[in-house]
Amino acid sequence: MPRIATIQFITAGKMYDFNAGDLDIGPGDKVVVETERGLGLGSVVTAPAEREANDSPANLAMIRRKATPEDLLTLERNAIREKEAYDFCLKRIMERGMQMKLVRVEYLFDGSKAVFFFTADGRVDFRDLVKDLAHTFHTRIEMRQIGVRDESKMVGGIGICGRELCCCSFLRDFQPVSVKMAKEQSLALNPTKISGQCGRLLCCLDYEYETYCCLRKNLPKCGKRVRTDSVTGVVDKLNILTGTITLKMDDGKIVVVKQNEVLGEALPADTQPRAVTPPAAERPFPKGRERRHERPERQPVDAAPQRQEPAPAAPPAAEAGAATQKPEGGQPSKGRKKHRYRKHGHRKGQDGASGGGTPPPLSPGA
Repeated sequence: MPRIATIQFITAGKMYDFNAGDLDIGPGDKVVVETERGLGLGSVVTAPAEREANDSPANLAMIRRKATPEDLLTLERNAIREKEAYDFCLKRIMERGMQMKLVRVEYLFDGSKAVFFFTADGRVDFRDLVKDLAHTFHTRIEMRQIGVRDESKMVGGIGICGRELCCCSFLRDFQPVSVKMAKEQSLALNPTKISGQCGRLLCCLDYEYETYCCLRKNLPKCGKRVRTDSVTGVVDKLNILTGTITLKMDDGKIVVVKQNEVLGEALPADTQPRAVTPPAAERPFPKGRERRHERPERQPVDAAPQRQEPAPAAPPAAEAGAATQKPEGGQPSKGRKKHRYRKHGHRKGQDGASGGGTPPPLSPGA
């Protein structure tokens, strides 16, 4: 079974598994390993341990040797070369006015390649810069753009808590952080208070988020009206860690109670219990409808009651036709309209007979 050891190349960096073979190494030892980019110098994180063939990944790289004093001197010389390359590259960037920020320069252990890490808001054309670097240092040049979080991890610093940044001390992977985590912990949403050196939300907001979510489940929400044995009020504030609830009573007083003293939700202050209606036999007064039937009709004092005269019967057809005639003045009577009757295309005459019917009888004097 292979003996596998875990190695990291930078502090709080990613960890990789290597085949230790028969080497006697322990945590903290410096070793020389072979990577995809060439030789590298790393530190042992966990001591070699035997694993089953199914559990260990295939084609693991071998650890070449334990670091010697010559290897440590090579590491120091590379650090000096990195400082020179950083100063030269920064000078060229300022001369060309390039919109980029140089963060760090790393040389591979064997010096076959120099990697320049930088940050920028967008794409940068650095072809001329690479030509200058390759002509000066006579090695392969690689330009790698990184994010602001990776920049803080490489540069390091002190956080607002007074301790070394988590990302450069022990945090190996970056977890997504949202404003919801700050709201859940009742923190002030002030960007300067909840942002780190990188300008993003603090990574430590994720540490206690699950604990706050579990503790908040047993507490009432702010704005709810709750009751205890002695008081009733609206939840104004919550202290999740101590489990205390601040209630605001109807008269404006503030009371602090424990979580176990809350009995449950209470009705709103303006909600009154419904009155129980007495039975029908015990009602002292009749209902509104009954009163309305008992109330006598009021009659006007001055005006006598008017008699309703029957409507006159409708006049016969001849009289109705005569009623439509114009009076002597030539104007139709008020309130009546001149009606025209059409039957088989004939117009009704003035005497009530139709135009196509039998003419009226002549008088004896005619």
